[in-house]
Amino acid sequence: MDPAAAALLVAAGFAAGLVGSVAGLASLFSYPALLAVGLPPIAANVTNTVGLFSTTVGSAAASRSELRGQRGRIVRFGALAAAGGAMGAWLLLNTDEGVFELIVPWLIALGSLLLIGRDTVRRLAARAAARGGRRGTGRGGRSGPVALGVAVALVGVYGGYFGAAAGVLMLALLSVALDESLAVSNALKNLTTGAANLVAAVSYAFLAPVNWWAAAALACGCLLGSAMGPALVRRLPERPLRWAVSLAGFALAAHLFVSALR
Repeated sequence: MDPAAAALLVAAGFAAGLVGSVAGLASLFSYPALLAVGLPPIAANVTNTVGLFSTTVGSAAASRSELRGQRGRIVRFGALAAAGGAMGAWLLLNTDEGVFELIVPWLIALGSLLLIGRDTVRRLAARAAARGGRRGTGRGGRSGPVALGVAVALVGVYGGYFGAAAGVLMLALLSVALDESLAVSNALKNLTTGAANLVAAVSYAFLAPVNWWAAAALACGCLLGSAMGPALVRRLPERPLRWAVSLAGFALAAHLFVSALR
């Protein structure tokens, strides 16, 4: 790899790590950069997955305060996402990706919509749970965690298969389902998607055409950028940040949809 390509990937990795640890949109920068240096789509996808794992390391180290008292959720969500990531990696290596690529933009757009309407969705869920409690069903306390666990695993499948904006989906999901600040939900998102990413990356390391020089350059930039992301989340106002993430998610969804139709 020539120095110019390496410098581009380090810079793209820094932007990906910074934005990914804040918003879950790391691939908005890293995936196009890998294509720009000449990697074909499948190789770029698997190399991107391997390189972006350092984002989890950097963001976790910088989010210790937000992760205090979250060990149970980290273990539970991480295990579910890791199982989903393994399934996603298997799907990528064994199935045609054309149909899934057409679905991906809609999933990203849904996640962005959920992030914008988080408070409304929370209110509707609370009213539904209250009605269920008045009817004496006795199921409100159990269905929620099960539904959340299934959703986390499904986002893990998506993260292991393609990965672009998996963080947006996970952040939207956790923001709606958990009564936590955006900073805490974001820290949990980083570790949960990281679990899916790790399992997929290990699978690709042995079974897919990973470009290791490109992955290393990307990882160096990601590590630096992701270490700065959680500090930004603590300082930026929550509502404008959610809107910014959502709008970026819609833009990425539109870009991927147009690309899938070509």
